[in-house]
Amino acid sequence: MVTKGRESKPHIGIYGRRNNGKSSLINCLAGQDIAIVSEHPGTTTDPVRKSFEITDFGPVILVDTAGIDDSGELGEKRIERTLSTLDTIDLALLVLADNSWGEPEDDLIRKFEDNDLPYIIIHSKSDIQEPTEEFRNRIKLKTGTALFEFSSADRRNYEELIALIRNTIPEHSYKNPSLLGDLISYGDIVILITPIDIEAPAGRLILPQMQAIRDILDNEAVAIVLKEREVDAFLKKAKIKPALAITDSQVFVKADASIPDDIPLTSFSIILARFKGDFDNYLKGTPKISSLKDGDRVLLLESCTHHVSCDDIGRTKIPRWITSFTGKKIEFDVVAGLDALSRPVTDYSLVIQCGGCMITRKQLHNRLQPAIKAGVPVTNYGMAIAYVQGIYNRAIAPFVKGEKDQNTYL
Repeated sequence: MVTKGRESKPHIGIYGRRNNGKSSLINCLAGQDIAIVSEHPGTTTDPVRKSFEITDFGPVILVDTAGIDDSGELGEKRIERTLSTLDTIDLALLVLADNSWGEPEDDLIRKFEDNDLPYIIIHSKSDIQEPTEEFRNRIKLKTGTALFEFSSADRRNYEELIALIRNTIPEHSYKNPSLLGDLISYGDIVILITPIDIEAPAGRLILPQMQAIRDILDNEAVAIVLKEREVDAFLKKAKIKPALAITDSQVFVKADASIPDDIPLTSFSIILARFKGDFDNYLKGTPKISSLKDGDRVLLLESCTHHVSCDDIGRTKIPRWITSFTGKKIEFDVVAGLDALSRPVTDYSLVIQCGGCMITRKQLHNRLQPAIKAGVPVTNYGMAIAYVQGIYNRAIAPFVKGEKDQNTYL
């Protein structure tokens, strides 16, 4: 499967039948031969991703995919891999040729629309055969989208295609909103409580901590990074009042005791939950923890793969805390990365998603959509931890204050 990982560059997927010119289009956009071009259909087998910069647009990742008309048992697997990329794509380019349109294209358009995925329909190889007026009208009638004429050979309408890509790709795909910009101001002091345990990478901080530090600096504020055992002494000695304190969820209780009540306190995971997760549904879903019953099944979604420690947050700590909080016999399943679920999502009474620091907002939302559509409550690691440790109201207060009454979520 092609995954975005932690890359924030827009992902543009190239789709179409075999030998329609998908790879030639990629090479033309990139200005270099990054995809194999052949007269023989089926040259591209598995999805291939390449990072580069489109002139006058910026860095993107193009994903070259196998033909949607592939045949045979192996061809069906290639098509399945092609379709699996739709969860990671920000913009789709559907490449046509020879005025041809049929069921494969109809199926792709349906899938684009099901995934709420913007798309551009391109008639390639127009130096050999231009699209007819009848064909243009047919495509417009079928999709509501105008057909774009292009040729990789003579680069006709190249600049217009770049402009169309720029205008069609969702702004959130390349704009990086601030994590904390609406919570802090110039010169504010923010305390970051960062325990160094066996899950912390050697010699560096975990990604959410690094992102928070950078965002604080970008907002012209001051970041003070402390281990949890240093917080009390620092506040007593420095005699400062931070504008905000952010803690690792695992030491929420210690942070809650150390940070005075008049200082807003939340966690790195909850910040990420608001930044890229489905925060409103998290707010609705978190209190459902109190409704769990004996025999219920809870799904924990880790959106990255990592070495599993003996006291892992998702596999060990959260199940232990929820079991202790509810007093119920609950079954827990963990799915890492973007792997398929081993059972229907409707088998679960609750889905708990990690912060999602290693994936994009689109990937995270697509991951949660099956549960949300099925009416299965969803929450986030940090919000679930705050809830079972009795500090949920305080942890979400910085984000719901002045917007909604946080008590409505309890």
